[in-house]
Amino acid sequence: MNLSSRRKRALVFSMVLLAVVVAASATGLYIHRKSGAAATAQGQPGSRGQGASSGVALASTKTAGGTPADKGKNGEEKAPVPVSVAAIGTGPVSSYISSTANLVAESEVKVLAEAEGRVAELHVEEGSRIGKGQVLAQLVKDDTEIALKKAQVRLENARINFERAEQEVADHLISREQFDKDHLDLQIAQQELAEAQWRLERTTIRAPFGGRVTERFMKLGQHVRPGDQLFTVSDFDPLIAKIFVPEKDVYGLKEGREVRITLKANEQTRFSGRIRQISPVVDTATGTVKLTIEAKEPPAEVRPGAFVTIDVVRTTHPQAILLPREAVIRELQDAYVFVAAGGVAEKRTVALGLEEGGRVEALSGVKPGEQVIVAGQGGLRQGSPIKVIPSPEASDLGAAADRPARG
Repeated sequence: MNLSSRRKRALVFSMVLLAVVVAASATGLYIHRKSGAAATAQGQPGSRGQGASSGVALASTKTAGGTPADKGKNGEEKAPVPVSVAAIGTGPVSSYISSTANLVAESEVKVLAEAEGRVAELHVEEGSRIGKGQVLAQLVKDDTEIALKKAQVRLENARINFERAEQEVADHLISREQFDKDHLDLQIAQQELAEAQWRLERTTIRAPFGGRVTERFMKLGQHVRPGDQLFTVSDFDPLIAKIFVPEKDVYGLKEGREVRITLKANEQTRFSGRIRQISPVVDTATGTVKLTIEAKEPPAEVRPGAFVTIDVVRTTHPQAILLPREAVIRELQDAYVFVAAGGVAEKRTVALGLEEGGRVEALSGVKPGEQVIVAGQGGLRQGSPIKVIPSPEASDLGAAADRPARG
Protein backbone atom coordinates (compact mmCIF):
# COMPACT_ATOMS: atom_id res chain seq x y z
CA MET A 1 0.00 0.00 0.00
CA ASN A 2 1.44 3.29 -1.13
CA LEU A 3 1.55 6.46 0.85
CA SER A 4 -1.37 8.11 -0.96
CA SER A 5 -3.81 5.34 -0.10
CA ARG A 6 -2.89 5.42 3.56
CA ARG A 7 -3.52 9.13 3.75
CA LYS A 8 -7.03 8.77 2.26
CA ARG A 9 -7.96 6.07 4.71
CA ALA A 10 -6.73 8.13 7.66
CA LEU A 11 -8.75 11.12 6.50
CA VAL A 12 -12.00 9.09 6.21
CA PHE A 13 -11.45 7.59 9.65
CA SER A 14 -10.92 11.02 11.16
CA MET A 15 -14.17 12.36 9.66
CA VAL A 16 -16.20 9.39 10.91
CA LEU A 17 -14.75 9.78 14.39
CA LEU A 18 -15.59 13.48 14.40
CA ALA A 19 -19.20 12.80 13.44
CA VAL A 20 -19.56 10.24 16.26
CA VAL A 21 -18.13 12.69 18.80
CA VAL A 22 -20.53 15.49 17.68
CA ALA A 23 -23.56 13.16 17.88
CA ALA A 24 -22.58 11.98 21.35
CA SER A 25 -22.20 15.56 22.57
CA ALA A 26 -25.64 16.59 21.28
CA THR A 27 -27.30 13.61 22.95
CA GLY A 28 -25.63 14.36 26.28
CA LEU A 29 -26.75 18.00 26.16
CA TYR A 30 -30.39 17.03 25.52
CA ILE A 31 -30.38 14.54 28.40
CA HIS A 32 -28.85 17.12 30.71
CA ARG A 33 -31.53 19.70 29.93
CA LYS A 34 -34.38 17.21 30.47
CA SER A 35 -32.88 16.17 33.81
CA GLY A 36 -32.58 19.81 34.91
CA ALA A 37 -36.20 20.59 34.10
CA ALA A 38 -37.42 17.54 36.04
CA ALA A 39 -35.25 18.47 39.00
CA THR A 40 -36.60 21.99 38.98
CA ALA A 41 -40.19 20.77 38.96
CA GLN A 42 -39.58 18.47 41.92
CA GLY A 43 -37.34 20.84 43.80
CA GLN A 44 -40.04 23.57 44.57
CA PRO A 45 -42.39 22.06 47.20
CA GLY A 46 -44.04 25.41 48.05
CA SER A 47 -45.38 26.06 44.57
CA ARG A 48 -46.19 23.31 42.12
CA GLY A 49 -46.45 20.59 44.74
CA GLN A 50 -48.90 22.39 46.96
CA GLY A 51 -50.96 23.51 43.96
CA ALA A 52 -51.44 19.95 42.95
CA SER A 53 -52.48 19.00 46.45
CA SER A 54 -55.02 21.87 46.55
CA GLY A 55 -56.44 20.80 43.23
CA VAL A 56 -56.92 17.29 44.53
CA ALA A 57 -58.61 18.59 47.66
CA LEU A 58 -60.97 20.86 45.67
CA ALA A 59 -61.85 18.03 43.40
CA SER A 60 -62.48 15.87 46.42
CA THR A 61 -64.78 18.55 47.93
CA LYS A 62 -66.85 18.88 44.78
CA THR A 63 -67.10 15.16 44.42
CA ALA A 64 -68.20 14.67 48.01
CA GLY A 65 -70.65 17.58 48.23
CA GLY A 66 -71.93 17.69 44.68
CA THR A 67 -73.68 20.76 43.24
CA PRO A 68 -76.80 21.47 45.36
CA ALA A 69 -80.12 22.40 43.75
CA ASP A 70 -80.10 25.86 45.34
CA LYS A 71 -76.80 26.92 43.78
CA GLY A 72 -76.20 28.68 40.51
CA LYS A 73 -73.79 27.89 37.74
CA ASN A 74 -70.94 29.50 39.69
CA GLY A 75 -71.75 27.54 42.85
CA GLU A 76 -73.47 30.49 44.54
CA GLU A 77 -76.65 29.86 46.53
CA LYS A 78 -79.83 31.34 45.02
CA ALA A 79 -81.77 33.85 47.08
CA PRO A 80 -85.31 32.74 48.11
CA VAL A 81 -88.06 34.05 45.82
CA PRO A 82 -90.57 36.30 47.63
CA VAL A 83 -94.11 34.98 47.15
CA SER A 84 -97.62 35.48 48.51
CA VAL A 85 -99.82 32.57 49.49
CA ALA A 86 -103.45 31.84 50.25
CA ALA A 87 -105.02 28.90 52.03
CA ILE A 88 -106.93 26.38 49.97
CA GLY A 89 -110.48 26.18 51.30
CA THR A 90 -113.79 24.51 50.59
CA GLY A 91 -117.19 25.94 49.74
CA PRO A 92 -119.95 26.06 47.16
CA VAL A 93 -119.23 26.78 43.51
CA SER A 94 -121.72 27.00 40.67
CA SER A 95 -121.86 27.10 36.90
CA TYR A 96 -124.12 29.60 35.19
CA ILE A 97 -125.98 30.46 32.03
CA SER A 98 -125.07 34.10 31.49
CA SER A 99 -126.91 36.60 29.33
CA THR A 100 -127.39 40.36 29.06
CA ALA A 101 -130.61 42.31 28.77
CA ASN A 102 -132.35 45.53 29.74
CA LEU A 103 -134.55 45.76 32.79
CA VAL A 104 -137.90 47.26 31.90
CA ALA A 105 -141.03 48.11 33.83
CA GLU A 106 -143.71 45.56 33.19
CA SER A 107 -146.45 48.17 33.66
CA GLU A 108 -145.67 51.23 31.54
CA VAL A 109 -148.22 53.30 29.63
CA LYS A 110 -148.36 56.50 27.65
CA VAL A 111 -151.07 58.78 29.03
CA LEU A 112 -152.96 60.36 26.09
CA ALA A 113 -155.36 63.30 25.97
CA GLU A 114 -159.02 62.26 25.75
CA ALA A 115 -160.44 65.77 25.42
CA GLU A 116 -159.50 68.95 23.61
CA GLY A 117 -158.49 71.99 25.58
CA ARG A 118 -155.77 74.19 26.99
CA VAL A 119 -153.53 73.01 29.84
CA ALA A 120 -154.50 75.02 32.93
CA GLU A 121 -152.58 73.17 35.68
CA LEU A 122 -149.59 70.82 36.00
CA HIS A 123 -149.40 68.81 39.23
CA VAL A 124 -146.41 66.48 38.61
CA GLU A 125 -142.97 66.46 37.04
CA GLU A 126 -140.71 63.74 35.71
CA GLY A 127 -139.67 61.48 38.56
CA SER A 128 -142.73 62.23 40.70
CA ARG A 129 -144.16 59.29 42.62
CA ILE A 130 -147.88 58.96 42.04
CA GLY A 131 -150.80 56.85 43.19
CA LYS A 132 -153.60 55.33 41.18
CA GLY A 133 -156.13 57.99 40.14
CA GLN A 134 -153.93 60.89 41.25
CA VAL A 135 -154.43 64.11 39.23
CA LEU A 136 -151.52 64.75 36.88
CA ALA A 137 -152.80 67.84 35.04
CA GLN A 138 -155.97 69.84 34.48
CA LEU A 139 -157.35 71.27 31.22
CA VAL A 140 -159.51 74.39 31.08
CA LYS A 141 -163.06 73.16 31.79
CA ASP A 142 -165.24 76.23 31.33
CA ASP A 143 -166.97 74.94 28.17
CA THR A 144 -167.57 71.50 29.61
CA GLU A 145 -169.01 72.94 32.82
CA ILE A 146 -171.46 75.05 30.79
CA ALA A 147 -172.45 72.00 28.76
CA LEU A 148 -173.00 70.09 31.98
CA LYS A 149 -175.33 72.76 33.39
CA LYS A 150 -177.37 72.76 30.15
CA ALA A 151 -177.73 68.99 30.34
CA GLN A 152 -178.88 69.23 33.94
CA VAL A 153 -181.57 71.79 33.00
CA ARG A 154 -182.80 69.65 30.11
CA LEU A 155 -182.95 66.63 32.34
CA GLU A 156 -184.94 68.49 34.96
CA ASN A 157 -187.42 69.73 32.33
CA ALA A 158 -187.78 66.24 30.85
CA ARG A 159 -188.44 64.78 34.31
CA ILE A 160 -191.21 67.31 35.01
CA ASN A 161 -192.85 66.60 31.64
CA PHE A 162 -192.66 62.88 32.21
CA GLU A 163 -194.19 63.08 35.67
CA ARG A 164 -197.07 65.22 34.30
CA ALA A 165 -197.56 62.75 31.46
CA GLU A 166 -197.81 59.87 33.92
CA GLN A 167 -200.72 61.61 35.69
CA GLU A 168 -202.43 62.64 32.48
CA VAL A 169 -202.24 59.21 30.88
CA ALA A 170 -203.77 57.76 34.04
CA ASP A 171 -206.62 60.29 33.72
CA HIS A 172 -206.92 59.55 29.98
CA LEU A 173 -206.13 63.19 29.15
CA ILE A 174 -203.27 62.36 26.68
CA SER A 175 -202.66 59.54 24.31
CA ARG A 176 -200.31 56.69 24.92
CA GLU A 177 -198.10 57.94 22.11
CA GLN A 178 -197.60 61.30 23.85
CA PHE A 179 -196.71 59.53 27.07
CA ASP A 180 -194.11 57.38 25.28
CA LYS A 181 -192.61 60.52 23.69
CA ASP A 182 -192.23 62.23 27.08
CA HIS A 183 -190.65 59.08 28.48
CA LEU A 184 -188.15 58.97 25.59
CA ASP A 185 -187.27 62.66 26.10
CA LEU A 186 -186.45 61.89 29.73
CA GLN A 187 -184.13 59.06 28.76
CA ILE A 188 -182.34 61.22 26.17
CA ALA A 189 -181.85 64.00 28.74
CA GLN A 190 -180.35 61.48 31.16
CA GLN A 191 -177.85 60.31 28.53
CA GLU A 192 -176.96 63.89 27.59
CA LEU A 193 -176.21 64.63 31.24
CA ALA A 194 -174.01 61.51 31.50
CA GLU A 195 -172.13 62.56 28.38
CA ALA A 196 -171.59 66.07 29.72
CA GLN A 197 -170.27 64.66 32.98
CA TRP A 198 -167.93 62.36 31.07
CA ARG A 199 -166.55 65.22 28.98
CA LEU A 200 -165.96 67.28 32.09
CA GLU A 201 -164.14 64.37 33.74
CA ARG A 202 -161.88 63.97 30.69
CA THR A 203 -160.45 67.45 31.27
CA THR A 204 -158.78 66.08 34.42
CA ILE A 205 -155.74 63.94 33.59
CA ARG A 206 -155.35 61.12 36.15
CA ALA A 207 -152.78 58.36 36.72
CA PRO A 208 -153.96 54.94 35.46
CA PHE A 209 -151.98 53.17 38.26
CA GLY A 210 -149.45 53.90 40.94
CA GLY A 211 -145.79 54.35 40.01
CA ARG A 212 -143.61 57.18 38.77
CA VAL A 213 -143.82 59.75 36.00
CA THR A 214 -140.90 59.00 33.69
CA GLU A 215 -141.72 61.49 30.89
CA ARG A 216 -143.76 64.70 30.57
CA PHE A 217 -144.64 65.94 27.08
CA MET A 218 -147.21 68.69 27.83
CA LYS A 219 -146.54 72.28 28.86
CA LEU A 220 -148.57 74.75 30.83
CA GLY A 221 -150.85 76.68 28.47
CA GLN A 222 -150.41 74.20 25.62
CA HIS A 223 -153.49 73.34 23.57
CA VAL A 224 -153.94 69.60 23.32
CA ARG A 225 -156.20 67.42 21.24
CA PRO A 226 -157.50 63.89 21.74
CA GLY A 227 -154.69 61.41 21.11
CA ASP A 228 -151.83 63.76 22.05
CA GLN A 229 -149.26 62.10 24.37
CA LEU A 230 -149.11 63.86 27.73
CA PHE A 231 -147.10 61.64 30.14
CA THR A 232 -145.38 58.28 30.45
CA VAL A 233 -146.14 56.49 33.69
CA SER A 234 -144.17 53.41 34.85
CA ASP A 235 -144.59 51.05 37.73
CA PHE A 236 -141.11 49.99 38.88
CA ASP A 237 -142.43 46.99 40.72
CA PRO A 238 -141.77 44.59 39.21
CA LEU A 239 -138.87 45.17 36.83
CA ILE A 240 -138.47 42.38 34.29
CA ALA A 241 -135.95 41.33 31.66
CA LYS A 242 -136.32 38.98 28.73
CA ILE A 243 -133.36 36.81 27.76
CA PHE A 244 -133.01 34.21 25.03
CA VAL A 245 -130.99 31.05 25.70
CA PRO A 246 -130.20 28.03 23.51
CA GLU A 247 -132.76 25.26 23.66
CA LYS A 248 -130.26 22.80 25.15
CA ASP A 249 -129.64 25.09 28.13
CA VAL A 250 -133.32 25.25 29.05
CA TYR A 251 -133.57 21.59 30.04
CA GLY A 252 -133.58 21.31 33.81
CA LEU A 253 -134.69 24.92 34.38
CA LYS A 254 -137.95 25.57 36.15
CA GLU A 255 -140.06 28.62 36.82
CA GLY A 256 -139.21 30.13 40.18
CA ARG A 257 -135.49 29.30 40.07
CA GLU A 258 -133.26 31.97 41.61
CA VAL A 259 -131.03 34.07 39.37
CA ARG A 260 -128.35 36.68 40.04
CA ILE A 261 -128.55 40.10 38.42
CA THR A 262 -125.56 42.45 38.12
CA LEU A 263 -125.79 46.07 37.02
CA LYS A 264 -123.39 46.65 34.11
CA ALA A 265 -122.91 50.33 35.01
CA ASN A 266 -121.72 49.33 38.49
CA GLU A 267 -120.78 45.69 38.92
CA GLN A 268 -120.79 46.09 42.70
CA THR A 269 -124.58 46.41 42.50
CA ARG A 270 -126.01 42.89 42.62
CA PHE A 271 -129.44 41.66 43.51
CA SER A 272 -131.51 38.54 43.09
CA GLY A 273 -134.33 37.62 40.78
CA ARG A 274 -136.30 34.61 39.66
CA ILE A 275 -137.42 32.91 36.47
CA ARG A 276 -141.05 33.96 36.21
CA GLN A 277 -141.88 32.39 32.88
CA ILE A 278 -140.30 30.01 30.35
CA SER A 279 -141.70 30.28 26.84
CA PRO A 280 -143.45 27.09 25.72
CA VAL A 281 -142.07 27.44 22.16
CA VAL A 282 -138.66 27.58 20.49
CA ASP A 283 -137.90 30.45 18.15
CA THR A 284 -137.40 28.66 14.83
CA ALA A 285 -135.21 31.46 13.47
CA THR A 286 -132.66 31.42 16.30
CA GLY A 287 -133.22 28.11 18.08
CA THR A 288 -133.58 29.92 21.40
CA VAL A 289 -136.19 29.97 24.16
CA LYS A 290 -137.37 33.16 25.85
CA LEU A 291 -137.03 33.41 29.63
CA THR A 292 -138.81 36.19 31.52
CA ILE A 293 -136.80 37.23 34.58
CA GLU A 294 -138.34 39.19 37.44
CA ALA A 295 -136.10 41.27 39.72
CA LYS A 296 -136.75 40.97 43.43
CA GLU A 297 -136.31 44.13 45.50
CA PRO A 298 -133.77 45.87 43.26
CA PRO A 299 -131.74 48.71 44.86
CA ALA A 300 -133.04 52.24 44.52
CA GLU A 301 -130.34 53.18 42.00
CA VAL A 302 -131.58 50.58 39.50
CA ARG A 303 -133.78 52.26 36.89
CA PRO A 304 -135.95 50.86 34.12
CA GLY A 305 -133.89 50.46 30.98
CA ALA A 306 -130.72 49.56 32.93
CA PHE A 307 -128.34 47.16 31.15
CA VAL A 308 -127.71 44.10 33.33
CA THR A 309 -126.03 40.71 33.30
CA ILE A 310 -128.28 37.82 34.31
CA ASP A 311 -126.72 34.61 35.63
CA VAL A 312 -128.95 31.56 35.89
CA VAL A 313 -127.56 28.77 38.08
CA ARG A 314 -127.21 25.49 36.19
CA THR A 315 -125.48 23.32 38.80
CA THR A 316 -123.84 23.76 42.22
CA HIS A 317 -121.11 21.76 44.01
CA PRO A 318 -121.65 22.57 47.71
CA GLN A 319 -118.31 21.29 49.10
CA ALA A 320 -115.77 21.93 46.38
CA ILE A 321 -112.03 22.42 46.97
CA LEU A 322 -111.46 26.03 45.91
CA LEU A 323 -108.33 27.63 44.48
CA PRO A 324 -107.78 31.33 43.80
CA ARG A 325 -107.91 31.92 40.07
CA GLU A 326 -104.55 33.75 40.13
CA ALA A 327 -102.82 30.66 41.57
CA VAL A 328 -103.60 28.50 38.52
CA ILE A 329 -101.08 28.39 35.67
CA ARG A 330 -102.44 26.95 32.43
CA GLU A 331 -100.40 25.42 29.63
CA LEU A 332 -102.44 24.15 26.70
CA GLN A 333 -104.60 21.36 28.17
CA ASP A 334 -102.72 21.16 31.48
CA ALA A 335 -102.94 23.23 34.63
CA TYR A 336 -100.74 23.35 37.71
CA VAL A 337 -100.12 25.32 40.88
CA PHE A 338 -97.21 25.84 43.28
CA VAL A 339 -97.72 24.90 46.93
CA ALA A 340 -95.54 26.36 49.68
CA ALA A 341 -94.08 23.49 51.73
CA GLY A 342 -91.06 23.74 54.06
CA GLY A 343 -89.58 26.85 52.48
CA VAL A 344 -89.65 25.48 48.94
CA ALA A 345 -92.19 25.45 46.10
CA GLU A 346 -93.83 22.19 45.12
CA LYS A 347 -95.28 22.01 41.63
CA ARG A 348 -98.65 20.23 41.56
CA THR A 349 -100.64 19.28 38.49
CA VAL A 350 -104.34 19.86 39.12
CA ALA A 351 -107.58 18.88 37.41
CA LEU A 352 -110.04 21.77 37.30
CA GLY A 353 -113.81 21.76 37.60
CA LEU A 354 -116.28 24.61 37.83
CA GLU A 355 -115.16 28.23 37.81
CA GLU A 356 -116.97 31.09 39.48
CA GLY A 357 -115.54 34.58 39.59
CA GLY A 358 -112.16 34.43 41.34
CA ARG A 359 -112.60 30.81 42.43
CA VAL A 360 -111.70 27.60 40.62
CA GLU A 361 -112.67 24.10 41.72
CA ALA A 362 -109.77 21.65 42.07
CA LEU A 363 -110.75 18.04 41.43
CA SER A 364 -107.32 16.61 42.25
CA GLY A 365 -103.73 17.58 43.10
CA VAL A 366 -104.23 19.64 46.28
CA LYS A 367 -105.89 19.40 49.67
CA PRO A 368 -107.81 21.89 51.82
CA GLY A 369 -105.58 23.83 54.20
CA GLU A 370 -102.47 23.79 51.99
CA GLN A 371 -100.87 27.12 51.15
CA VAL A 372 -100.99 27.81 47.43
CA ILE A 373 -98.80 30.51 45.90
CA VAL A 374 -100.85 33.31 44.35
CA ALA A 375 -98.12 35.86 43.51
CA GLY A 376 -94.48 35.49 42.51
CA GLN A 377 -94.81 32.03 40.97
CA GLY A 378 -93.82 33.15 37.47
CA GLY A 379 -90.17 32.04 37.70
CA LEU A 380 -90.53 29.16 40.13
CA ARG A 381 -89.50 25.58 39.50
CA GLN A 382 -89.90 22.40 41.47
CA GLY A 383 -87.92 22.79 44.70
CA SER A 384 -87.17 26.51 44.29
CA PRO A 385 -86.51 28.21 47.66
CA ILE A 386 -89.22 30.73 48.58
CA LYS A 387 -89.87 33.38 51.20
CA VAL A 388 -93.53 33.97 52.08
CA ILE A 389 -94.44 37.65 52.28
CA PRO A 390 -97.83 38.54 53.77
CA SER A 391 -100.04 40.27 51.24
CA PRO A 392 -103.35 42.06 51.98
CA GLU A 393 -104.39 41.33 48.42
CA ALA A 394 -104.35 37.57 48.88
CA SER A 395 -107.57 36.04 47.63
CA ASP A 396 -110.38 35.52 50.09
CA LEU A 397 -112.03 32.33 48.96
CA GLY A 398 -114.90 32.89 51.34
CA ALA A 399 -115.92 36.13 49.65
CA ALA A 400 -118.52 36.25 46.94
CA ALA A 401 -117.23 35.93 43.42
CA ASP A 402 -116.92 39.14 41.49
CA ARG A 403 -118.76 37.65 38.58
CA PRO A 404 -119.67 34.06 37.83
CA ALA A 405 -118.06 32.36 34.90
CA ARG A 406 -120.17 30.50 32.40
CA GLY A 407 -120.15 26.81 33.16
